Amino acid sequence: MKLDQTKAPLMEALCAYRENRIVSFDVPGHKQGKGNPELTGFLGKPCMSVDVNSMKPLDNLCHPISVIKEAEELMADAFGAAHAFFMVNGTSSAVQAMVMSVCKRGDKIIMPRNVHRSSINALILCGAVPVYVNPGVNTRLGIPLGMSVDSIKKAIKENPDAKAIIVNNPTYYGVCSNLREIVKLAHVAGMKVLVDEAHGTHFYFGDYMPLSGMSVGADMAAVSMHKTGGSLTQSSVLLIGKGISEGYVRQIINLTQTTSASYLLMASLDISRKNLAINGRSIFEQVTSLAGYGRQEINKLGGFYAFSRELINGDDIFDFDPTKLSVHTRDIGLAGIEVYDILRDKYDIQIEFGDIGNILAILSVGDRVLNVERLISALYEIKRRYSRDPAGMLDHEYIEPVVAASPQEAFYSEKVQVPLREALGKVCAEFVMCYPPGIPILAPGELVTPEVLEYIIYAKAKGCNLTGAEDLHTEKLNIISV
Repeated sequence: MKLDQTKAPLMEALCAYRENRIVSFDVPGHKQGKGNPELTGFLGKPCMSVDVNSMKPLDNLCHPISVIKEAEELMADAFGAAHAFFMVNGTSSAVQAMVMSVCKRGDKIIMPRNVHRSSINALILCGAVPVYVNPGVNTRLGIPLGMSVDSIKKAIKENPDAKAIIVNNPTYYGVCSNLREIVKLAHVAGMKVLVDEAHGTHFYFGDYMPLSGMSVGADMAAVSMHKTGGSLTQSSVLLIGKGISEGYVRQIINLTQTTSASYLLMASLDISRKNLAINGRSIFEQVTSLAGYGRQEINKLGGFYAFSRELINGDDIFDFDPTKLSVHTRDIGLAGIEVYDILRDKYDIQIEFGDIGNILAILSVGDRVLNVERLISALYEIKRRYSRDPAGMLDHEYIEPVVAASPQEAFYSEKVQVPLREALGKVCAEFVMCYPPGIPILAPGELVTPEVLEYIIYAKAKGCNLTGAEDLHTEKLNIISV
């Protein structure tokens, strides 16, 4: 039976709390904003008045029995899941909860190497061992793709004792694997399927979208409501299917998630779910149309390539997210990060990220035609003013890793910090990545090869924001001490 998606029980409970003018002798210490006038002036009294602590009328996220429980049930109903958990530590914590719910120390888990760092962080925490499947690579664009069905079959055959498979749905660039077939193969082999849908909220609500995790029987899915669903930054949802224990997953979540859950974040999830359940299809029809218009106009400029569903090959590009505005820049002689910087510094346009050869503009419910036209005009100007000979530019984003140790073993090993070039041929004991997108160039346990070293040096020179290393300037690297 479908639930009444016009309800927002947590928001309604918070409104009732505010109207009751409760005298507060609990935390937070700002006391509905009265104790911090400057912050109240910045955020607004309505916001501060519902930044409150767990209490009987407002339930408790660690053990929900009333309004949060009802809000989670509505969320699950809207997404077609057996249960939904509100997550206030971001989708990173949802991804970690997925992995730790199905794996323990020494267990194998099959995953593409172009996962977000949160998946590998989960392996460091629980001690599971990755079986990496190299994604396909588009040689023109230089980007990693999805996982082919044959590569999944091979990984399952060679690792029949693996506990689960992680799938990106979609990748940061908008590429989707054949999720239905991967779920089928995994379940026949007795493995769980965990779906990182950080960029796939709209798959559950838009028409003509790629398949969502829950719609094809995946066991768990981590969904960033804040990215394209309209909720506040850091609010997320963890979805589970019928074969997963709700109580056990909540125990896993409570190992790492805060015991002081933000009611602002939770209320934003409740309100955004209501909006998407009622209006999602019309919203994402508009977003898809806007992205299509942007691609069409950018491709008319020449020199840029805004790619989309024409790349679909039925395998490692099984489908493509039509709302993604991913643009290849290398043909005008500029790295994506260089275009990113010019857009921000010269044109006051903030896009999601730029890498070695591409930029990504995220379009969602809040975007308008005028915004997209401003981006198109800026790209035209950038081509005219800044383009140069592309000879000598690095032409790929993905480097196949050489794994020498498990992430947990490497991260907690005895290590020594050496200058970057001296790390060549050694085993890395930390992360190095461009952020965003947060896909590791190096992860703990991987060999520092000449190709990896060249990529890091090139990315630094182009202005990429390298993160993950203990040395904030990424001039030194922690390696396993021999």
